[in-house]
Amino acid sequence: MKKMLFAIDYSKNSTTALKYAYSINKKMNTHLVVVHVFGYPTALGTDSHDHFPNLDKDTFKQQYSKLKAFCYNQLGEDLNKMNISLDVIENLSVVNGIVNKADQMKAFMIVLGMKGQSAIKDLLIGNTTRNLIDKANCLVLAIPERAYFNEIKTIVYASDFEADKDIEVIKKITGFANAFDAKIEVVNIADKKEFDSEIKMELFKNKLKEKINYKNIGFNILHSKNIFETLRVYLGDVNADVVVMLEREDKGLFKSLFHKDLVKKMEIYGNIPMISFNENNFGLFHFLKIS
Repeated sequence: MKKMLFAIDYSKNSTTALKYAYSINKKMNTHLVVVHVFGYPTALGTDSHDHFPNLDKDTFKQQYSKLKAFCYNQLGEDLNKMNISLDVIENLSVVNGIVNKADQMKAFMIVLGMKGQSAIKDLLIGNTTRNLIDKANCLVLAIPERAYFNEIKTIVYASDFEADKDIEVIKKITGFANAFDAKIEVVNIADKKEFDSEIKMELFKNKLKEKINYKNIGFNILHSKNIFETLRVYLGDVNADVVVMLEREDKGLFKSLFHKDLVKKMEIYGNIPMISFNENNFGLFHFLKIS
């Protein structure tokens, strides 16, 4: 059974993010592991807690009880029948704690709220975001603070029409889309109207059809020098429920989308959850090949 990790920080946003995680878990018939990462308080400026013999036992018990109470309140008490389990992890680095757990359980996706009231809120701020996306060997689904839970019916993939990489990404997310019977909208944003843009799209579509048999896929080319504003409007026009992006280091649309100002840019998207792929971990996304 495929597994998914939900990282919780008990913020208001955690409730909405948990609903997304639970819905995906149910639709894809996976096992959801709800995780909270905590760090021990230190004494006298040290990182050691060896001199507190009962700290491990007492702290883990308290953290687990808090996590259990939250999940019971949001989902009910019969978590086993929902294919949900709980875990608390001690790690001074929230990112490392999440990534290590995801690797250990071979999770296909990490789900988390975009902002919160504890250390986890730093996950999508500055370098910590880069660390999570860079380190995660699976998908990262970030739920914005202002998001409201909706059934996933429309998934937007912002594409450069780079045949090899983009087709492979779309191939991976068709498993996710199929679970929700969702439409995939592939959109390319070009800074100006050029004749070869349409030709490039047609070549891309033909090659895509050769490798993917998912029928519910649409294609669009938009022309604008303001990528973010154009994408924001487009997401609203098609009633997007999720936007998917491949993080690249070399060129194209994604070079400008993924950088240190990611959070400020994501604020523009409003209430649209975002799934991130890391190009460096590209070959690891075998888990989404769902028949």
